[in-house]
Amino acid sequence: MEPAVHLRGAVSLLGRFPALAGVDLDVAPGEVVLLQGPNGAGKTTLLRCCAGLVAVTAGEATVLGHDLTVDRRAVRRRVGMLGHATGLYEDLTVADNVAFWSRAAGARRGDADAAMARLGLDGRLAAVAVHRLSAGQRRRTSLAVMLARRPELWLLDEPHAGLDQSGRDLVDGLVADAAAAGATVLIASHELERARAIAHRSVAVVGGATARTSPAERDHVA
Repeated sequence: MEPAVHLRGAVSLLGRFPALAGVDLDVAPGEVVLLQGPNGAGKTTLLRCCAGLVAVTAGEATVLGHDLTVDRRAVRRRVGMLGHATGLYEDLTVADNVAFWSRAAGARRGDADAAMARLGLDGRLAAVAVHRLSAGQRRRTSLAVMLARRPELWLLDEPHAGLDQSGRDLVDGLVADAAAAGATVLIASHELERARAIAHRSVAVVGGATARTSPAERDHVA
C-alpha cells in the first residue's frame, strides 16, 4: 500500500535557516502518528510542508500521491490543517465561516451542517460573529471547518489547546472516527499523555530531523 505521507531527507528552508533538515517519515492511510519534540524542533513546519503551505527545497516529499517538490498546491483540497491561527473571518458568523470554507473546498452544504452539529455550534453560537467568540469556541469553529471538508489527511497542531474537557474529548473522538474512515492523522502536541492515547505510534522530531519511531501506549485508537 502506498503511504499517505512519504518523506525522505526532506529539507525546508525559512530564509537560510533549515527548519527541516532531513526528515524521514512514512505514514500509512488510516494511521495516527504523534510528532513530539521541543519548541522549535520543526514539528509545525513539517505539518505545513505536508499541507503544501511551505516548500520542500530538497529531498523527497509525496503526500496523497502528489509530489510536493513539483506542485505543492495540488494537495491542498485533500488536506485539512488545524494550526495556531484560525484563518477565520472575524466579522462573519460561525455558520457563515463554516459554509464559506466548506464551499471553497468543494464540500456539500449538508457536510457543513453536520460538522457544526458535531462541534456543538448549531445552536445560538451559529449566528455569533467570530470576533465575539472565546478561544475555545474559535477552536471548535476551526475544527468544524476542517471536519466539513472531509480531508484525507488531518494535520493537527496542538489540537487540544484552548478547549475545555468536553472539547478535548470531542477532538479525541474526531481523530478516532477519521482514522476509522481511512483518513491519516498527524498530531503535533506537547500534551504527550493525551496524544499518545489516541495515536498508533510516536515520532520524535529533533533539530529539524526525525529521530526514532516508537509504538504509542496503545496499538489501536480507542
